[in-house]
Amino acid sequence: METQQEPTKAGAVAAPPGVAGEPAVGGRVLDNGPPAPATPTTPPGSATDRDAVLAKVEMNRKLSMVKAWEENQKSKADNRAEHKMSSILSWENTKKAAVQAKLRTREEKLEKKKAEYAEKMRNRIAMIHKEAEEQRAAVEARRQEEMIKCEETAAKHRSQGTTPKKKFLTCFG
Repeated sequence: METQQEPTKAGAVAAPPGVAGEPAVGGRVLDNGPPAPATPTTPPGSATDRDAVLAKVEMNRKLSMVKAWEENQKSKADNRAEHKMSSILSWENTKKAAVQAKLRTREEKLEKKKAEYAEKMRNRIAMIHKEAEEQRAAVEARRQEEMIKCEETAAKHRSQGTTPKKKFLTCFG
């Protein structure tokens, strides 16, 4: 009992409906496992048996091609992703380095300004100290002059036997 095989989609040759992995009723694949053994009514070496084996070989070839294509596409996707990740990492490192260099230059400028300002403040402190010393020296010189003048006036009053006209002790009046 030989059945004629009809070509299916994409020129594939379909096995008889009883063979596993081939379309059965409704056009759905039942199983991708090994084909079911041939029915005992067909003699071994018949055309149907040969066609089923050829269909199985063709199906395995197609499945291996699909698997190879799938692995190739996955590999391409992985390579693209790795390349993109590498370029992102490179971009990140470049940007970080630029920002860090800018930060260092700003820090150096700030340190320089800080040192200049500190020097300026030390100079101001030195000027204030110098002015204070000059004022102290002037006050001390005036005090010495007043002391000498006072001593000379007191000596003059003692020698003449007079009292000062300016009353500094008002309570003795």
